[in-house]
Amino acid sequence: MKLWAIFLSLAWAGAQTAPSPLKSIVGEVTAIDAAAKQFKVKTDDGAVFSINLAEGTNYLHIPPGEKDLKKATKIAFSDVAVGDRLLARGPLADDTKSLAARTIVVMTKADLAQKHERDRAEWQKRGIAGTVTALNADAKEVSINTHGRDAKTVVVEASAAAFRRYASDSIRFSDAKPSTFADLQVGDTVRALGDKNEDGSRFKAEEVVSGAFQTIAATVVSVNAATGELVVTDLKTKKPVTVETNANSQLRRLDERIATFLARRLRPDAAGTTPAAGGPPPQAQSAPLVASSSPGGGAGGPGGAGRPGAGGGGDLQQLLERSPQLSLAELKKGDALIISSSKVADGASITAFSLVAGVEPFLAAAPRTAGQPDLGSWSLSVGMPEQ
Repeated sequence: MKLWAIFLSLAWAGAQTAPSPLKSIVGEVTAIDAAAKQFKVKTDDGAVFSINLAEGTNYLHIPPGEKDLKKATKIAFSDVAVGDRLLARGPLADDTKSLAARTIVVMTKADLAQKHERDRAEWQKRGIAGTVTALNADAKEVSINTHGRDAKTVVVEASAAAFRRYASDSIRFSDAKPSTFADLQVGDTVRALGDKNEDGSRFKAEEVVSGAFQTIAATVVSVNAATGELVVTDLKTKKPVTVETNANSQLRRLDERIATFLARRLRPDAAGTTPAAGGPPPQAQSAPLVASSSPGGGAGGPGGAGRPGAGGGGDLQQLLERSPQLSLAELKKGDALIISSSKVADGASITAFSLVAGVEPFLAAAPRTAGQPDLGSWSLSVGMPEQ
């Protein structure tokens, strides 16, 4: 069970014995004022609450995954730290922004980190990722083409699965919202946790997270570094697109050697097959070429994306993470970019999950459709569970 669900179950359990005016606040501790005996807590939807504490406030610690408060251990105010996740229960003040907590239930930052590692290991071992090719609503089955070197068609049995869908401005798993089978569409990227049959043709899912993504090649028209926005020309449609960036956007500039290496891997027939001197190390050349927009690797995952060129080669996510960070102020009119985002309606602005500059050699080697670079094979490794 996800942490938000655990906290909700704990809050519901408390509601059975507590008066109805009491409210539960769930979120991350962002600040602690020991003198004022107050926590600042940011909820998952971005709201910030002041949690006021009293001598009679009851503090409990419960590990991730545990749903029975009888298993909780008592702690003190001083045991709570910034980064911990907590549930505060008590009466909400008239300003609706502060709560006088009678009970505090805490999952520590260290506990959460350990759980995240366990979750990542579980999804690496029992996860699958791919692109939706067909949907059977009656049977609740999803046909996908898996990502990676050995791509194939797999039928995902999702009748008993819990569904989530990525937010339009984030590919962090923790930002995904509860969803249903009906939200799935052909062309979506999905990641599922479960078990496959013996030949790997069918997969029984316990959890399914989905999203609709796009990747465009573009050139810079103008940049507003102060607001984190830029206007680009989509090289495929020839139309202007407004691109927004936020704290989760991965902004990178490819080193010329890396861009040349990727171009050669994409089109060995046109550019030769030997990486430039000082290029990516041999171990990087042996893995599938994966493009991921997960910031800092915090939501990075196994296998999770397509690869430019049928030959694969080189873990692009690792290459991007080693590449220099990019400031929007560095960009100039005419610079080439590859930008990944959620799919949006024509003419709508997009929020960049990843924005990569220094891609001119790669775009020059990309297959052409109607004379423009075809990025159909440059796809996105969406986030793995974090909480």
